[in-house]
Amino acid sequence: MNRSSRLLISLLILQFAHAAGFAQKRRPPAGGRVAIVVDERLAALRDSPSLSAKLLRRLGRGRLVAITGAVIGKEGIAFYRVNVTRRTRGWLQREAVATRSRLGDEKRFYQLIAASQDFDRIARARIFLDFFPRSSLRPAVLLLYASAADSLAEKLTREATRRLDLKEMKAGGAPESSYFLNYTGLDRYNRQGLRFLFDQQTKSIRYDGAAWREIVRRYPHSTEAEEARQRGRVRSE
Repeated sequence: MNRSSRLLISLLILQFAHAAGFAQKRRPPAGGRVAIVVDERLAALRDSPSLSAKLLRRLGRGRLVAITGAVIGKEGIAFYRVNVTRRTRGWLQREAVATRSRLGDEKRFYQLIAASQDFDRIARARIFLDFFPRSSLRPAVLLLYASAADSLAEKLTREATRRLDLKEMKAGGAPESSYFLNYTGLDRYNRQGLRFLFDQQTKSIRYDGAAWREIVRRYPHSTEAEEARQRGRVRSE
């Protein structure tokens, strides 16, 4: 087997492993009530319900787990016993996750999103929108998501302008907009469902406003709808 063939096989194995890992992250394990990690700072999986217990692993935000039990630990901290995979289980601090069935979890998660900044706000809002599709707080979360995206567009424009060389872009022959919209700084936001446009007149990256349009379309009488209409009109001018 030559070197290029080995390299191709290695790349295919890595792609398969990444896809499998992502699917596992999004597929809820069996055995209990489904919960999702919303605060990765607290998501230390331990072998017993105590902050001093052995750390088994850390879970990333957006990870689905199955709750199989609950207890108040010796420090007065509430813990859930959870299944992470068929073979991995342990104890998580209750505030690390949110469920659809526990009263107050949606509001607590919303408050965490509102207190977050930049990418953390975007990522947590995306988790909320995916996990709580029928929540009464959805319009408010959509507004936070869109407002954060709009502010980040200005920051991304400044970054891209510093990094992109005008002479190189002209020499490359591709449209100027394609260089900005292919800027690597946009990648992690694209993975959170955000889409951006390029304003040729102002030479700037702009949020496409999808969340504002969803608020107006689905929640026209909500308190967030008027602000969404105004923000959408400003961006269309």
